[in-house]
Amino acid sequence: MKYQDILIENGDVVLDAGRNPVLIQDRAVIAQDIKHAIIESGLAVEMVAERSRSKRADQKMKLELLVEEDVRLVPGTVRLEEPTDGVIYVMADTIDFGDLALFIDVENSRG
Repeated sequence: MKYQDILIENGDVVLDAGRNPVLIQDRAVIAQDIKHAIIESGLAVEMVAERSRSKRADQKMKLELLVEEDVRLVPGTVRLEEPTDGVIYVMADTIDFGDLALFIDVENSRG
């Protein structure tokens, strides 16, 4: 185990049955950090709200560059997909833990 953090869902700390914070490790920590960076940047909301295809493409590129900044990822492996409005899938390869995939429901995200 290289990374460890507390699990956050919908902006709240997740607790186990004993009311202790649930811990996550390695790939899950990286995914959570990326998700929080995207949400905090506001870029995903701007992308979803944008009507112009070219401006949406610009926002998508900014999101990809933001995710690429994570030094725990293999450079050049970040892929973003938006299968439906308001839902963004992020895929990448981590240096130490293999494939990473996460999704963000922009309209219902609070971290």
